[in-house]
Amino acid sequence: MAASRLENIEQQALSRYRLLEKESRDKPVAGSEKMDKMLVRSSVINAQDTLSIERIIHKNDLLPIAYLEAGTKASRAVCRIAVQDRNGRIQGYGTGFLVSPTLLLTNNHVLDTKEAALYSVAEFNYENDLDFKQREIISFKFEPDQLFITDETLDFTLVALQTTATDGTELSGFGYLPLLSQKGKVLEGEFVSIIQHPKGGLKAVTVRENEVRFLAPDFIHYISDTEAGSSGSPVFNDQWIVVALHHAAVSDPDNGTEWIANEGIRISSILAFLFEQYTAAPNPLLAPLLQGIQEPGSPAGPLEVGRLGEEWYSGVSGYDPEFLGAGFEVPLPELTAEISHDQALTKEGKAVLDYTHFSIAMSKTRRLAFYTAVNIDGNELVDVKRGNDKWYFDPRLDEAFQSGPELYEKNDLDRGHLTRRQDPNWGVDAIRANEHTFHFTNCAPQHKNLNQKTWLGLEDYILKNAEAHGLKVTVFTGPVFREDDLLYREEFKIPAEFWKIAVMKKGGNALSVTAYLQTQRDLLGNLEFAYGDYQTYQVRVVQIEALTQLDFGKLGAYDALAVDVAGVAIDHLEDIQF
Repeated sequence: MAASRLENIEQQALSRYRLLEKESRDKPVAGSEKMDKMLVRSSVINAQDTLSIERIIHKNDLLPIAYLEAGTKASRAVCRIAVQDRNGRIQGYGTGFLVSPTLLLTNNHVLDTKEAALYSVAEFNYENDLDFKQREIISFKFEPDQLFITDETLDFTLVALQTTATDGTELSGFGYLPLLSQKGKVLEGEFVSIIQHPKGGLKAVTVRENEVRFLAPDFIHYISDTEAGSSGSPVFNDQWIVVALHHAAVSDPDNGTEWIANEGIRISSILAFLFEQYTAAPNPLLAPLLQGIQEPGSPAGPLEVGRLGEEWYSGVSGYDPEFLGAGFEVPLPELTAEISHDQALTKEGKAVLDYTHFSIAMSKTRRLAFYTAVNIDGNELVDVKRGNDKWYFDPRLDEAFQSGPELYEKNDLDRGHLTRRQDPNWGVDAIRANEHTFHFTNCAPQHKNLNQKTWLGLEDYILKNAEAHGLKVTVFTGPVFREDDLLYREEFKIPAEFWKIAVMKKGGNALSVTAYLQTQRDLLGNLEFAYGDYQTYQVRVVQIEALTQLDFGKLGAYDALAVDVAGVAIDHLEDIQF
């Protein structure tokens, strides 16, 4: 790369850094905004990493010993790029890393054209072993004709690699570093690590010597007193998740021999660019990298269905029966003998699927939930933006027991959240909880007029009251399964009614239970155009038990509705009897 091009990149990086530095002086971050960012950041952390929160708030600097093992594993996917001309002469070096089984990410200023990639090679294992002996280098050629995407502004290049080296080594043996699109992967004031080939030399790492100074929409600045890293290196947070693509060192304008910062391109910005490229010209090699990413409001497409890794389910809390406090235990409902044989078990034989702050029991034959149960903490709610509507199959349950896109495509059926998206979004696990609500296990087909109007109004009312009064609330939700439910597309029965039970403490010394039934029976005659009357009722818990064959134990004794009242039509939310 020409020296003038590098100088231009560094000058732009310096300008951005100075601007952010000025904005930081002129507009300090409010305490509430810092707390919101902390909660978002924390929710990307594995719940079992008990030291992470203390590191983030600078109470200690301890790391689990597994941190070193995880870093070594991550380093396998990092390689040196030998940039060569058509005659094999070395033009320079850079760093790159695998981000899928076949794709490598580096800087545009390392590989700026297909031709440059065609003659260059990716060299893995260019490092010393424990005896300080150099390992054998494994070289792979690039295949830019298979995929080559580059952008000068974001200074990145994504290019395909051959899957087999000249000596027969398989590329799959080096693994890859998955890229996550959600925000909250790092905060200002945290430290990052960089695995690199500095100046084209042996693989090295700066471990937590780079403090994050500024976060901008597309860039991240981190301060370091170490030597400038190699272009194209991955920048990691403490969980060894890639947060940025390193691309420039920011030199001190008053002393050109010293560096005041490094700059990287945020992974979320690179993924957003790649998604636009994919929608314009789909490439099957790119699809796995973007699995699950979809723009809000965009039509269902090949990326709509995502899959979360096993780590997203590790250590999840699930529904807590003792959430309302000592002496106010609310256990999960039991399936009566009439339906217990239809309960879908996980691959490990469990009867309930646990997610973050909520749990679900599934029906095998209906491929929908018997019920969902969620804990809502009005004191710790976090406003997590909806973002991309990507839905997931739960890998812990056979997909034969889950209703996927084949039910919801090309009709007026919404994927209606059973556990409402916002309800479990509280505390340090808010982002994980939000993502967990987008499972096919947690949705049911609801006509758009029911899901977006009546049902939404009731859910809003419960959540807003919990937040306004700092209440803890437990909510059970599910469909009513009837034999005469509409058979749709010759395999799905569409529930015409849905129920909800809300449990909270009344006056601090007694439970208050309200039960609701909503119907869409008049809406399902024509799924394409139907619109008719529907009604919401407050009913007794025993009526929900009779309709669902679920046993809610003692809850009926705390029903807010009088014993001699069968049901009350709710025309206004103020009609609800607590």
